[in-house]
Amino acid sequence: MNRLNAKIPEGPISEKWTNHKNKIRLISPANKRSLDVIIVGTGLAGGSAAATLAELGYNVKSFCFQDSPRRAHSVAAQGGVNAAKNYQGDGDSVYRLFYDTIKGGDYRSREANVYRLAEVSSNIIDQCVAQGVPFAREYGGLLANRSFGGVQVSRTFYAKGQTGQQLLLGVYSAMNRQIVRGKIQMYNRHEMLDVVVVGGKARGIISRNLVTGAIERHAAHAVVIASGGYGNLFYLSTYAMGCNASAAWKAHKKGAFLANPCFNQIHPTAIPVGGPNQSKLTLMSESLRNDGRIWVPKSLEDAKAIREGKKTPEDIPQSDRDYYLERQYPAFGNLVPRDVASRAAKERCDAGYGVNVTGEAVFLDFASAISRLGKEQMLIKGLDSDNNSLVQQLGKEAIRGKYGNLFQMYEKIMDRNPYETPMMIYPTTHYTMGGLWVDYNLMTTVPGLFAIGESNFSDHGANRLGASALMQALADGYFILPYTLGDYLADDIKTGKITTQSADFEEAESRVTERIHRLISNKGSRSVNHLHKKLGNIMWKYCGINRNEEGLKIAMAEIKSLRGEFWERVIVPGTEKEYNEELAKAGRLADFLELAELYAKDALFRKESCGAHYREEYRTADGEAMRDDKNFDHVAAWEYVGEPGSSVFHKEKLVYENIEIKQRSYK
Repeated sequence: MNRLNAKIPEGPISEKWTNHKNKIRLISPANKRSLDVIIVGTGLAGGSAAATLAELGYNVKSFCFQDSPRRAHSVAAQGGVNAAKNYQGDGDSVYRLFYDTIKGGDYRSREANVYRLAEVSSNIIDQCVAQGVPFAREYGGLLANRSFGGVQVSRTFYAKGQTGQQLLLGVYSAMNRQIVRGKIQMYNRHEMLDVVVVGGKARGIISRNLVTGAIERHAAHAVVIASGGYGNLFYLSTYAMGCNASAAWKAHKKGAFLANPCFNQIHPTAIPVGGPNQSKLTLMSESLRNDGRIWVPKSLEDAKAIREGKKTPEDIPQSDRDYYLERQYPAFGNLVPRDVASRAAKERCDAGYGVNVTGEAVFLDFASAISRLGKEQMLIKGLDSDNNSLVQQLGKEAIRGKYGNLFQMYEKIMDRNPYETPMMIYPTTHYTMGGLWVDYNLMTTVPGLFAIGESNFSDHGANRLGASALMQALADGYFILPYTLGDYLADDIKTGKITTQSADFEEAESRVTERIHRLISNKGSRSVNHLHKKLGNIMWKYCGINRNEEGLKIAMAEIKSLRGEFWERVIVPGTEKEYNEELAKAGRLADFLELAELYAKDALFRKESCGAHYREEYRTADGEAMRDDKNFDHVAAWEYVGEPGSSVFHKEKLVYENIEIKQRSYK
């Protein structure tokens, strides 16, 4: 039986959200003061939701495993946040942002949710400017914009390469105001280890104090998961090393369906892997593709010479360089979507044209931009444009003003000056479009359990466009959840305080304690990192940029075997009654090992190529992703029934009434 009801409002798409807000139930200020909400995660989604709900009068308990909300992984976002302001006058609109997002996701996202996201995007910018977020500005004072992949307009607002950090500081300030007022109880260094369901509704969580090891019960009238994505399945990724899937996976095991888990984004502009002992990869923002040009040598001999150190990139003349994205996708060039750029880079490197010692890197070159911007500055200043030395100096200063901190990061990591020689980049895991299934109100299949930001599936389909993660996180937290959560809580006005002294809380705590004791008591010989790295190798080999049926079946079998090895051979030093990072990592890896099998199962089940899900058996004659709209134009939502490999499939049919579905092309 299909238990999915998206609860999409009736009416024209441009009026759905307005009409829905006008009809949902409200709660008076006095009654809000008697209602409690738990929010797990303090990134842009969780932090903005906590601040807004507290401002409205609800009592909020906010949880993060970091030592401060400021450490949430949203701080790492570099390039910008999208909004349909049309400041550039280049033809942007709410509909255009909506269309680009649907197309960018390869027609695998829910139409009504995406339109609402585009509709509220402008409010995000106004909110953040009011908070003092220092967006870049043009000379005349207007907010500046730049382009990102998959679009032909400039709609991305940014603060150099620190946009996530600046936005998170705005959210953190709003949270602090509510913490001081007593409306937010902040639980730093606390990790959610289970959701408590009472009478069929989410009524609390079990958490562990990571400093003392104490297991705690927390009750509320509703629970919001805002814990981000699960990309660290791959071990090496652009995620912070602490990012994990445990909160979402625990919600899944308590009845929340998990949607499209195989929709995982590979970002084309990460710093390449440097060696076998690396534990983290660093992103170079997609914004760099505004000015950087991507290339490899045209000849295999030149590529080999560069790899061996016999030639430098500067030795390769323009005529011998293959700007392959500009060649293959002339309409969008270097600003094709991330999945397209990633596959193109892999294809060139697999063919032998890679440019670093591993053969897995391409060049991102700023020489043309430095020259162009330098000449522009010479004209503005009335200087002699034939003075090439000054052109280069002014061009580098212009680039430094736009991307300075990114160039600095690259030089510190790679020990190469990107103003003088091209950056080297290669695709890696960056974001997950899949997540907990939610309806139009952002509620999961468990009543009272909501999911926002990257932890839900709703807005990005099979591929997220750049600068849309921050947009979704802030839209959900500031402008959507505060309405829809209130509609749900209207039934709880007379419920009274939720007690933690119940059999459901007792059972959940007992289960958590038993699992921790099992991990601590294990007398194995393998470290958590060793086993996590093995999982990452399986995932990248069989579930990475390209996938096929044979590889996915191997992945499922190897993941299941590795899960058995984990429980037999993992060693967790220390005790549970202290700060024990290895224990925390072990619990997260145990969840990853279950989620990974479902990921592979979902990828095996989806017999088509769409967006970042690229099955080698399903591609067009020119190598592009080939969708199967007849059989797979739906959301795949999985129900946990005891084993990941036995999960039960549920389908939400995707209906497009406002756009024409067609083969995605960026040529």
